[in-house]
Amino acid sequence: MAVTREAMLEHWEQPAFWRRLTVWDALWALLVIGGTGYAWWFYQTQMDGYEVAILFGSALALIAWGLYWKPARLFALAVALLTLLALWRYGTDYEARKSVFLLKYFLESQAAFMWMSALYVLATVVYFAALFSRSTFVGQTATALTWSATVLGMTGLLTRWRESYLLGADIGHIPVSNLYEVFILFALITALLYLFYEDRHRTRAMGGFALLAISGAVAFLLWYTFDREAHHIQPLIPALQSYWMKIHVPANFIGYGAFALAAMLGVAYLLRQRAEIRRPDGVLATVLPARELLDDVMYKAIALGFAAFTIATILGALWAAEAWGGYWSWDPKETWALIVWLNYAAWLHLRLTKGWRGAPMAWWAIIGLFVTLFAFLGVNMFLSGLHSYGTL
Repeated sequence: MAVTREAMLEHWEQPAFWRRLTVWDALWALLVIGGTGYAWWFYQTQMDGYEVAILFGSALALIAWGLYWKPARLFALAVALLTLLALWRYGTDYEARKSVFLLKYFLESQAAFMWMSALYVLATVVYFAALFSRSTFVGQTATALTWSATVLGMTGLLTRWRESYLLGADIGHIPVSNLYEVFILFALITALLYLFYEDRHRTRAMGGFALLAISGAVAFLLWYTFDREAHHIQPLIPALQSYWMKIHVPANFIGYGAFALAAMLGVAYLLRQRAEIRRPDGVLATVLPARELLDDVMYKAIALGFAAFTIATILGALWAAEAWGGYWSWDPKETWALIVWLNYAAWLHLRLTKGWRGAPMAWWAIIGLFVTLFAFLGVNMFLSGLHSYGTL
């Protein structure tokens, strides 16, 4: 497609990236660099070269995230302050969680997760109330509840990290090692992805559907906590005692969160389409998000999830080569990860090259989530292999 002279002029008239930076951007970068430097200085004797690289790589990613999406700054600062408060109240005594008020009722990891769970479920209800009432205030309340839940959930994860070390140096590990911890991570990542698209598109109409996926994760967490008592911190099994876990698992769950968000938007798309056919002037046809918006965000979510899942798969292969001596062994988990990858690769291929849109792609996104869910949970439940350490 030819580029017009006006488009070229508009491009050249855009200020360079460095000129668009503000004092607040510089302060954000300096704050992250300062915090990272302090963490390195304080913990350097306990870190190997790989962990130092992960630390500074994470700092660069956090800076970039805050520059690209401004709300991420306030979120990160709130989490950092609450986590530091929790660590200060803990000191070196793990049993302080039973007697210190702030820990016992708010900042101890399990307390924070319970608050997170309650707020996410409440936010789900309030988002749907905002959708049907068309109330701006109710919508703002739903957004505030989602942000609050996400802050408390992330604070709980970071506090749990410290709690594991308070139990013993041989027990301490990053809290992404079992189903309980990764379901919390899934809820947080899915919420952050949704909040990003809510902010970018200036609409809360998708909120109820996105939060339904998170509420489903919360329901599993509550069952897993009270029925299986899975919230107790356990030592890492030997297979997971690797720095690869710190990057492979989060990358995987960016993919899972994005795929879940896309599937729920696919549900909203199909509901909107059916409502328009059956009763164009009905309530559902007027309050549900526009199909064009749902289709666009569904595509963006799958594209982001596919990129993250691809990176996670490559990292997993590198981890396998180090742990088991080979990059690929056709283990059931690896095979199903490949099936998930091929599924979304085909989805994106048909969208980009054939222009497929609408209901077929919405159905595909929904079915794709069930494929992903089996790859994540079903393989552990029904198939045995090298990855059989995440059973229910």
